[in-house]
Amino acid sequence: MVVLAASIISKSGKALVSRQFVDMSRIRIEGLLAAFPKLVGTGKQHTYIETENVRYVYQPIEALYLLLVTNKQSNILEDLETLRLLSKLVPEYSVSLDEEGICKTAFELIFAFDEVISLGHRESVTVAQVKQYCEMESHEERLHKLVMQSKINETKDIMKRKASEIDKSKIEKNRGDKGGFMSMQSMGSGRIDSGFGSDSGISSSGSGFGGGSGFGLSTDMDSFTSSKSKGRPAASATAPPKGLGMKLGKTQRANQFLESLKAEGEVILEDVRPSAGPTRAAAPPPTDPITLTVDEKLNVTLKRDGGVSNFDVQGTLSLQILNQEDGLIQVQIETGGNPGVLFKTHPNINKELFSNENILGLKDPNRPFPAGQAGDGVGLLKWRMQSVDESVVPLTINCWPSVSGTETYVSIEYEASSTFDLQNVVISVPLPALREAPNVKQIDGEWRYDSRNSILEWSILLIDNSNRSGSMEFVVPPVDASVFFPISVRFTAASTFSELKVLNVLPLRGGPSPRFAQRTLLSTENYQVV
Repeated sequence: MVVLAASIISKSGKALVSRQFVDMSRIRIEGLLAAFPKLVGTGKQHTYIETENVRYVYQPIEALYLLLVTNKQSNILEDLETLRLLSKLVPEYSVSLDEEGICKTAFELIFAFDEVISLGHRESVTVAQVKQYCEMESHEERLHKLVMQSKINETKDIMKRKASEIDKSKIEKNRGDKGGFMSMQSMGSGRIDSGFGSDSGISSSGSGFGGGSGFGLSTDMDSFTSSKSKGRPAASATAPPKGLGMKLGKTQRANQFLESLKAEGEVILEDVRPSAGPTRAAAPPPTDPITLTVDEKLNVTLKRDGGVSNFDVQGTLSLQILNQEDGLIQVQIETGGNPGVLFKTHPNINKELFSNENILGLKDPNRPFPAGQAGDGVGLLKWRMQSVDESVVPLTINCWPSVSGTETYVSIEYEASSTFDLQNVVISVPLPALREAPNVKQIDGEWRYDSRNSILEWSILLIDNSNRSGSMEFVVPPVDASVFFPISVRFTAASTFSELKVLNVLPLRGGPSPRFAQRTLLSTENYQVV
């Protein structure tokens, strides 16, 4: 196979990350990427499209596309295998799978793509190997940094010597001009600042040179004496800390480099410090006039020996309107008929209309819904579901630690319900403090060891009918079985327990129904095996 380019693009055709692997003009690559959104159909799963000259092999990633552009002679099976490997790498480097998250980790993704594809041909590597290769330290880079640091230290020493020589020459010149030595009584204790921005200086027996001495000094010394006579602290007392000059110089050079990139038309993303607390991928801003969001949060506590301690689902239906003129509407919905789901409307919603016709509208029909709501919009409906039935749990985890000699063998398996297809599943298993990563014997999926928190993360990109169950086995030194609990799980799904759907948006002023979009998400808030 020959891969011409690998790219992550938005559904509007904007290329967020693009890597070219063969000798081809940039205009040609941009033309191929721009043509792709016009060729892809709606309602299709990840597949391929062939044109007269090239083949597009793609896979949707939430609101984006992971795309390979190959020639038509390439092996489609190898193309799909390469696409599958790249799809596993993208979540490893980008926390949020949206445009902002992809752009912030663009360079890391390009380096990872380079490890997978070389000169258009796929390398025989795994996700763990790609991450290891990207994190490896370069001997040449380390040597270059040592040489640069040596030059910087040498320059600092030269600056200190020059500053010392200049201060000595000033003192000698002052003594020669006045024809005598200063008396010890006419000098206050202190130091003469060199004026070079470093902490080097000459500790002398006098730096005050007050009016009692009668000596006329240079302009620098006059200003220094004047500052002391007015009661301000000496210059050395407010001098910047050691190394600040070098730090400011580095910052200035970095700013100049960024400005030059901006002048060439490059988009520079500012580094934003993440806020405290658990991270969650932000939903893309709405583009439709009306957006209705079905969001369910899952709180589950499972017992390690089987059974359910807590199962709680809390859901909301929220409405977001871009323009005020679209506010006079009613929302017709359909529920799945689950008897365990209890619905509760907002106080301003007409409860009788909802009970009889499953229509959500305001009590005052002449009052519009508010527009331009920030965040998740305005809430229309809430619901809750609680149960102790283990059959409703979407994912169960079984952990079997056993000590054999000087090792502990841990077998973990998952079983998923056929009701949901789970995405971005991560099972986090706490481990004892280890010097090295655990020895993973077998795994269905990928794994990562967080040495700082001593946690083994087991990742499965998608659980569907092809892999409703899976297992992992690893070995650690002998420890008590309670060390491996609680096991935390997180995942998302595109369907919900309530099975709530928006059927239509009804305008109260008549006319055609306005265009609307529905977003549905089931996510874990606290999902543990204790």
